[in-house]
Amino acid sequence: MYLNKISPAKGSKQNTKRLGRGIGSGMGKTAGRGHKGQRARAGGFHKIGFEGGQMPLQRRIPKFGFVSRKSLVRAEIRLAELNKIPDTISLVDLSALKSSGLINSSVKFVKVFSSGEIKKPIILRGIGVTGSAKTAILAAGGKVEE
Repeated sequence: MYLNKISPAKGSKQNTKRLGRGIGSGMGKTAGRGHKGQRARAGGFHKIGFEGGQMPLQRRIPKFGFVSRKSLVRAEIRLAELNKIPDTISLVDLSALKSSGLINSSVKFVKVFSSGEIKKPIILRGIGVTGSAKTAILAAGGKVEE
């Protein structure tokens, strides 16, 4: 077998029709383009989805799509707000913040940032903390657990 002897299977390739070559060819006169209209003319281009000026399908149907849920379940807490947690609670996590009314029940991620000062030692667990807030908590005798 040689590369110059390879050919496609019989009947798999058809000759293309030559358009506009007289009446006898079967594709003369309008050459398969019909009569008049944008598509019958040279340069009669229109973009995909164009419906002749009618409002196209992709613009008729209503929009729907992605909405980030992270923005709905994220909360920030000031350092000073941690003073509102009762003294009976020393370990502060999501459930403690929810029970003390500092965050909403739907919140899943919390971050503490430095605004104000903390006056009592607390232990933070499973809550994000900024660098300056972490130093303030450690200075007050608290602890930050990841």
